[in-house]
Amino acid sequence: MKVLLPDTIALEPELPAGVVTAVYDVQHAIPDEHTDAEVLVVWGNTSDNLRDAARRLTGVRWVQTLAAGPDVVLQAGFGEGVVVTAGLGLHDRTVAEHTLGLVLAAARRLNLLVRAQIGRRWAGELGGIQPVRPTGSFRTLADANVVIWGFGGIAARLAPLLAALGADVTGVARTGGTRHGFPVVTESDLPELLPATDVLINILPATAATAGIVDATVLGRLPAHAWLVNVGRGSTVDEAALLAAIRAGDLAGAALDVFETEPLPSSSPLWDEPGVIITPHAAGGRPEGASDLLTANLAAYVTGAPLRNVVDR
Repeated sequence: MKVLLPDTIALEPELPAGVVTAVYDVQHAIPDEHTDAEVLVVWGNTSDNLRDAARRLTGVRWVQTLAAGPDVVLQAGFGEGVVVTAGLGLHDRTVAEHTLGLVLAAARRLNLLVRAQIGRRWAGELGGIQPVRPTGSFRTLADANVVIWGFGGIAARLAPLLAALGADVTGVARTGGTRHGFPVVTESDLPELLPATDVLINILPATAATAGIVDATVLGRLPAHAWLVNVGRGSTVDEAALLAAIRAGDLAGAALDVFETEPLPSSSPLWDEPGVIITPHAAGGRPEGASDLLTANLAAYVTGAPLRNVVDR
């Protein structure tokens, strides 16, 4: 059995007997001598590469993506009989760390301070003596109400970090209850949470159900001092509605790591909006434990045991 490994990351899985590997270039079509592969590992592949693989790798039975979100693989056109597994858990720490950085940048107005620095202007209004908890403004995590929409593995790493700095964290997921010591409610309860929310963190995946789900209605329920932080998928946010809310003063700002179109076009008005912090899909990009996940899934695959992180197609 042949397993194709991407050239974008060094992978050293333990191989079951009879399993061989070959490294392929994710930027180009897979060579003919490797179209007999049964397993394809994906990381940083171009859309053309994946579409070509879906068409020419007729013997492929399992695709393991190292991304937490499998949307790019699902869009490539692999047959219904091909099992797709995701890289859930590989990005929990790195995305949680980046998200915390975005939240703190929003609270401390680093977006405005950097603009002032570029202009060599001493932004005295953002320094010196400041109120501890200014009314009608998000300036600290102390006693802040933070809502995390999409309470999975990343949120489980992020929530304690926010709580350690004084935030009250509530999760939103498909099922409610208590997870990792934090209250989690369902989407039906979200409208009641939003008016008292200081920061709404979006970690939703890209699915048909989540397309544009953070829309004008959701944004309109947030208080004017609130911030939106998106580290999930760009397709989940209505960017036109977001920009309109910020420009109207109905939302304080947004810290965005993902966008509807990536790279974000230079013509996008988001670039010039002072209340928007932009990072270039930088929260993840460093899958931790990828070889271990692949080792476990290869062992399960050859014995017919359940694979980890199977995507519901």
